[in-house]
Amino acid sequence: MKLVLTAVIAAALCGGAGVAAAQDYPARPIQVVVPYSAGGGTDLSARIMAEVFQKHLDGSTMIIRNQPGGGGAIGTSAVLHARPDGYTLGTGSQGPLALLPHYGGTDYKLDDVEFIALMGRNLQILLGCSGAPFKNFDEFLAYAKENPGKVQVGNSGAGGANQIAMQAFAEKAGIKIADVPFGGASEAMTACVGGHIDATISTPAEAKAQVDAKAVTPIFIMEDKRIPDYPDTPTAVEKGIDFTWSSWKGIIGPKGMPDDVKKTLQQAFEETFNDPEFLKRMKDMGEFVEYRDAEGYEKLARKDSKEAEAVIRDLGMYGMNAK
Repeated sequence: MKLVLTAVIAAALCGGAGVAAAQDYPARPIQVVVPYSAGGGTDLSARIMAEVFQKHLDGSTMIIRNQPGGGGAIGTSAVLHARPDGYTLGTGSQGPLALLPHYGGTDYKLDDVEFIALMGRNLQILLGCSGAPFKNFDEFLAYAKENPGKVQVGNSGAGGANQIAMQAFAEKAGIKIADVPFGGASEAMTACVGGHIDATISTPAEAKAQVDAKAVTPIFIMEDKRIPDYPDTPTAVEKGIDFTWSSWKGIIGPKGMPDDVKKTLQQAFEETFNDPEFLKRMKDMGEFVEYRDAEGYEKLARKDSKEAEAVIRDLGMYGMNAK
């Protein structure tokens, strides 16, 4: 009886300690792992976020740590296998979460992710290149249907989000295209301006200079509605094709965090991502902020993961990195 009572008291004390720790959160700096090198868009966004976040959670200090490698898989893995106490978070991006697990070789899957808040999205636009045999969406679709597999569409790398996006669109539109991978988005754009390919994908901000110079032609925005910067450029949705796509990033953590810690973080990030200072600094940097709560963030990730899996299987690339 004494042993049982002792065990009960010990359990109660441990439980009480856990509650106290959660109530005192944060008692030390919060680390956010960026799974890419310093200086990139995700890294710079995270550093702005860290400065603003500290205003919205009393007593908090946020540290950004870069852990690149494996296309973002190494740093993402570190986050998802960290102690679930709310002191190790990460930036969760489309590639590492919705694409890489389907190629195999990752030690995590989407079900291992605790979604906290979406920070923003990078919108995508299809551009017609110099000398392309089409100048608008209708001409592009007609040409692609009349010439299956002949439209050469540049992307920023084989197996990357741009290739998956265009193949997903092609599936929805009932066309076939020819993927042309490059070593990055800038190389693809250079080839597009030079007329070496027929089309390429870009972000609206990155494309603007070449669009203004009339070196490339906007074909369609991969959104459900037109955007102010490109008011004359249609969406696939308005043309009757149920397709949207964007790259995205937000804040994630490992499964198993205490509920009150999660709620504290979710509220602080909601306030951060709607803070006027954060919005202005991100806009000045050319970043598109779109806050979504944990449920909305997870819904977006699962949608993209499902679409990506179908494309990756069709390309014969599913599980290709598995040992």
